[in-house]
Amino acid sequence: MTDTPGEPASGRRRWWTLLAVSTAQLLVVLDGTIVNIALPSAQSALDMSDANRQWAITAYALAFGGLLLIGGRVSGALGHRRTFIIGLVGFAASSALGGAAVNAEMLFGARALQGVFAAGLAPAGLSLLTMTFTETRERGRAFGVFAAVGAAGSALGLVAGGLLTEYASWRWCLYINVPVALLAVLGTTFVPRDRPVRDGGRLDVAGALLSATGFAAVVYGFNEAEPHGWSSPKVLALLLGGVLLLAAFVVVETRVPHPLLPMRVLLHRARGAAFASITLLFVAMFGFYLFMSYYTQTILGYSPVEAGLTLIINALAALLGSTLIAGKLHGRVAPAAVILPGLIAAAAGMLILTRLTAESTDVLPLYLVPALILTGLGLGCVMPPTASLATADMQWHEIGAASAAYNAAQQLGAALGTALLNTVAASAAASYLTRSGHPTPTAATVHGYTTALTVAFGILLAAACIAALLTLTRGATRGAPGDN
Repeated sequence: MTDTPGEPASGRRRWWTLLAVSTAQLLVVLDGTIVNIALPSAQSALDMSDANRQWAITAYALAFGGLLLIGGRVSGALGHRRTFIIGLVGFAASSALGGAAVNAEMLFGARALQGVFAAGLAPAGLSLLTMTFTETRERGRAFGVFAAVGAAGSALGLVAGGLLTEYASWRWCLYINVPVALLAVLGTTFVPRDRPVRDGGRLDVAGALLSATGFAAVVYGFNEAEPHGWSSPKVLALLLGGVLLLAAFVVVETRVPHPLLPMRVLLHRARGAAFASITLLFVAMFGFYLFMSYYTQTILGYSPVEAGLTLIINALAALLGSTLIAGKLHGRVAPAAVILPGLIAAAAGMLILTRLTAESTDVLPLYLVPALILTGLGLGCVMPPTASLATADMQWHEIGAASAAYNAAQQLGAALGTALLNTVAASAAASYLTRSGHPTPTAATVHGYTTALTVAFGILLAAACIAALLTLTRGATRGAPGDN
């Protein structure tokens, strides 16, 4: 028996879909961090200036974050499976182009192209998963695996980046995407076809332009805040302009007949709380990854590979949290009953690290390992139910928009967390050095890190308060998409 377009897959084809989508998710998430460790080597090889090297990271983030909502609409119009395949092939080709770069401009352009194809690939993948797994138990298992890959991807990116740069070449941080993407393309032969949205009306051109420029301005503003400070006129102009553009986008979306992002995607109380929870979690967690990278290398003296391997603990904890806890509990308890403890666990992990000082001993067993386990479990518990809530109870032709909004929330959180918490750490360290008693630079650096992690702890508590709103929604979206 064959699967008809737009209907749930049957038998083993469902699990092939999960494998292909999870592989694509790994590519998208991993590429946000894998280049970070390789950047010094790439800078030396391609003769980049210190001022321009950030574009190897920023070009990807801007294209990905700015085009996500458009990618969600394109995915619905072309069909999620077709968009998924195009995204994979394009991502592989642009990765190969970046690996073969002969100058900085070629690398930056390739990274931007990666972001363009990732903007279609990410929402298409989540949409395929949502439409394929509709039975409650299997849906929980599938979203648990999908979220585990997403939760562990950033940490694995740092590990892979360190290993490839040290033992092969920085170019392999990009080349490695090619065989992985092509394997995922082969897996899509088992993914059932879906029907494109034919009644979506004309493209919301105004919404597309406003969302792309607004998201890009905000993400770029966050990136520029790290080197230039939050009071920089350039940063303030970017952030203010981005917020105004996004506000105009919301106004347009409430008035056009076929919006790029229907407001019902955001205005549903449980779904909106899920978006807010995942955004704030990513703010805190990307600051945490920044701390782990800097602290282990500059204070503990770890090599880049050792620093990356330390994060394997976090990745394994996230895998356990998403599959054995969140995946098993899906459909048996309300989503808030998993999200809220997950956020509290992550906050407890951050709190442990705030007790660090320059004189702390036995740092790995007493501080880092417990923090890595708790934050990993928290991340693993939060991602599956929020991903499921993002697309639950949506009409089938709106799943692409909901998937894109969920990915956009993560991107904004990651960009804000890196910029905000790095700035807090730098400011706190500078202030600490002015104190009486002649504090050492090491003590000031550690104080800066712990101050930033205190802010991250507060952010996670705020996210937990927002997640508590889910408990006020009776029967909080346990159903499958398209129930309404």
